[in-house]
Amino acid sequence: MTASGLKRFTPGVDKRVHLLLSAVLWTTVGLWLLVRGGLWLQSADSLWLFIPALLLGSVKSLLILDRTARKGIQRILCFNGTACVGAVYSIRTWLLVLAMMAMGYLLRRSNIPVAVLGTLYAMIGWALVLSSRHAWRVRRQFNG
Repeated sequence: MTASGLKRFTPGVDKRVHLLLSAVLWTTVGLWLLVRGGLWLQSADSLWLFIPALLLGSVKSLLILDRTARKGIQRILCFNGTACVGAVYSIRTWLLVLAMMAMGYLLRRSNIPVAVLGTLYAMIGWALVLSSRHAWRVRRQFNG
């Protein structure tokens, strides 16, 4: 079967759906990591580390993830017509997601103290949630 023949089996969606999916994914994963990190910090009687995690996550968001989010949004805005739902991220980004999931698995299996893991998870989670604001903003513009 040719590539054009396969295209009819791919779930194609427009830019608005890609923007929504991007925003929802960043927010959902971020909240999940934020809550999980907070629960680990609570179980380690180190809930006070949540504040530094939020501060560090804000720095990560502003210095690193905001640029990544804006780049992904620009990529989506360049789509013509409909594109496969999986095209919400580039192949390179999907590979990075898989690498981060593997890193999380390895960290959870390591001997790193729960308080450190909780701080790291909360930091990354907050950074994702904060940077998701870009996709939410652009998505709202499409509904206006």
